[in-house]
Parts: sequence; C-alpha cells; structure tokens
Amino acid sequence: MSNYVANALVGEPEVLEDVAVSAAWLRLKAAATELQALQIKNGSVPETGAHAAAATLVETITEAIDELAPRFPHDADYLAALTRDFARWARDGFAEPDFFDALMAFQPQLHRVDGLRHLVVFPMYTQNGSTNRLVEAVLIEVIWPEFIDELEQEYTNKLFVPIRFLDFTPGYDTNSAVLFPETVAMREIPTFTWGAIFADREAARFRRVVRAAAEITRLDLPEDAALLLDDQGLTEEMFVMWDLIHDRTHMRGDLPFDPFMIKQRMPFFLYSLEELRCDLTAFRESVTIERDEKASPEARKHAKLVQYGVIFDRIFRFSITGSRVRNYDGLGGQLLFAWMHQHHVLHWTDTALTFDWDAVPDVVIALGAQIDDLYWASIDRPKKAHWLAAYDMIARTLTPNPASAWARGLPLDVLAGPPKGYTDLVMDDEFPLSMFFEALDKKMKSVIESTAGITGRD
Repeated sequence: MSNYVANALVGEPEVLEDVAVSAAWLRLKAAATELQALQIKNGSVPETGAHAAAATLVETITEAIDELAPRFPHDADYLAALTRDFARWARDGFAEPDFFDALMAFQPQLHRVDGLRHLVVFPMYTQNGSTNRLVEAVLIEVIWPEFIDELEQEYTNKLFVPIRFLDFTPGYDTNSAVLFPETVAMREIPTFTWGAIFADREAARFRRVVRAAAEITRLDLPEDAALLLDDQGLTEEMFVMWDLIHDRTHMRGDLPFDPFMIKQRMPFFLYSLEELRCDLTAFRESVTIERDEKASPEARKHAKLVQYGVIFDRIFRFSITGSRVRNYDGLGGQLLFAWMHQHHVLHWTDTALTFDWDAVPDVVIALGAQIDDLYWASIDRPKKAHWLAAYDMIARTLTPNPASAWARGLPLDVLAGPPKGYTDLVMDDEFPLSMFFEALDKKMKSVIESTAGITGRD
C-alpha cells in the first residue's frame, strides 16, 4: 500500500483522535439512543404519534453523519448510502427498516489497516446483547499487527476484520463482541463478505476473568501466560491470531454437508462441537507455528499465547458464563477441562489447579483429532446417526444428566421418527456442571457478570 493511500485511509491522527468526544458523534449517539425507545423488536416505529419525534431524531443522526463523513474518506460511499437509507425509512413511515444498500456499500474487509477507524450505524441486533433490531451506532478501530499479515498469507481469511471499541450505543453495552452484517435489518439476504470481532472486549474480559480464576484456584501461571494479564495490547493481538484461524475453520475440513452455520434446529451439543473444533484447530495450528523455526519471532511468540488463550478462556469463562439452557459454549469448555483432567495433564489436587504444560499440547490436539474423526465418519452417516455418534463421543468424557433420555437410550418410536423427536428430548442442561465447576461458578459469578460492556479501556 502506498504512503498516499495509507494516509488517505488512516487520516491525520490529530484529526481522528477526538472523534469519540466530538460534538457530532455525541449528538448522533444521543439521538440513536433516544430513537431506540420509539422502536419495537423488528426496528419499526409503529406508533404514528411518534413519527414526528422519530423524524427529528433521524434528521439529527444524518446531519451528524454528514458532519463526521470527512473523517472517514475510506467509507464515503457507505456513509452516503446510509443517509439515503435513513431518509427513505423516514419517508416510508418508519416501517420495518431496510438498510440493504448501506450494508452493501460498507466493506471494511477491503482496508485492513492498523488503526483505521469506522463509523458504523445500522438498525441491527447485537449478538449476545440485544435481540431487537434497533438503531445502534458504534465507533470502531481496526487492529492489524504486522505479524498477522505474515500469518494471513498461510491462513487466508479475507472476510475477517479484528476491531476495538471507541464508543457505542446501549446495544453494545452488553456481552456482544461481534459486528456481523447478518444482524442488520434489510430486504434480502446477500452473500456476506466480512465479519468483525471486538478483540479488545475479548481481551479485557479474558484478563479480568483469568486473573480472578487463577487466584481462586491457586494456579501458578507460566511467566509468558502471566504477561497477558498485564498487557491489554498483547492480549488483543493474541485474540486476533486466534480468531483469524478459528473464523476460517468453519468452512474447512472434512465436514458433514451442513457446516453448522445454516440456521436450523438440532441438538445444541452439535454447536458445542463445531465451536470447539474451530478453537482446537487454532490451538493445533498455533502449536505448529510455535515449533516452526522459519516462522517470525512475533508469530511464534503469539502462537504460544494462543494456546494459553484457548485453554484459559474455555475452562474459566466459557464453562460458567450464561444460563444452563442449551449453553453450547459452556459445554465445550466443560468438555475441554474434563478431557485434560482425564488424560492427566490437568490436576485439581489439594485445592490447587496445576498443568503439565509440556504434555498439554498433544493431549489437547488429540481432542481436536477426535472431533475431526467424528466429522470424517459422519459424511457417510444419516443425520440422526451423526447426532447419536456425537452424543456418545461427548458422554464418554462428560457425565450426562441422570434424567437424560439420551443417556438411557431414546425410545424406538423416537429413533424411527423425524429429527424433531430427537431434539425435543434433549434436556436444557443435558450435561450439568461438575462439582468443580459448581464451586467455581459461585466464586466467579460476580466477576463474570462485571465483564458485560467491558472494553480495553476498562
């Protein structure tokens, strides 16, 4: 990239530095937040008596966008389309919003430049945040370290955009750590070309949770792992590397025909295995990079950190975050912990947690290989047989709920019937927390709850 283009994209630092406290942004943020109170779940404003107020708020938003637009020359087409979509929405009486045109013009994956900023405004839900498609506004900054350029040559993922928060409306004052185009209100579903992940939120909550969990379990962290707890920037870079490999894995490997990314109803433990498979692929590839003398020192250093990240985030945060209702990320964390414990590289002895770090990589890789083998064999299996095989694999490591129909064996009429019968008999908490995690949950609950809305500045 030429210096001219890079400067045009990033802009002058002194110009962009105060954007999050600029009068235009603060007006936009306040108007969007006020507008949310007039909208219902699908994003519309059904009360005709509220349309005048909504129109005034939309005018404030679009005027602020126009004022801020010169600070984001790389997004000129998107911001112009955005104001047109807002104007059409108001002109059409604030029915269910359609921001397809603006979304198609927003292409952040084309300019992955470290420090590049974007103003993002859409009627959208925020995953793990709000399920309502309200107008949300967020200021973001791209995170793109030099060593990621090196890795992306091998682990190509042109859709991946790692970002950090500068400021946001209430939908992101939650656990949401992603910005996905499919969350936007629009008239048709296009082929999506990017996905953004807030590495700063992931890093900040990782640091807070792991610090507390290490103290509670009396875990003596390795020196390089301990660095993550004191260095937000380093931890963000670790998550960028982890997410780069994880994200691309969903469509790679010996997959059953459906790679689990299409919305459908199936037992939640299938999603557990898919998410864990992607994390364990990132773990395996990081072990390979760490051992590769041809890789750059930065790539090798971060590869070792990714291994700690996968283990600690999975067992300390994922396992006990959220409800016990079909918690597929929680189940994946429980499975990783139990697998390491039963293979004698993780020990809970004398009320202290220890790891045999030299032996950990091969044991964790073996769990990933078992999931890969399940997928490979399932290409030749009917869907319901795949579900049963996946359940059996998990149940060999985790103890099912004593009341589980799946553990006892599904009735013949269910086995012979449609898939719905199978999913109907999966318990909300099919694999309950172990006694270890029940105790850890009680001690960690307030810490995990405190991470809602956290950013790298907290």
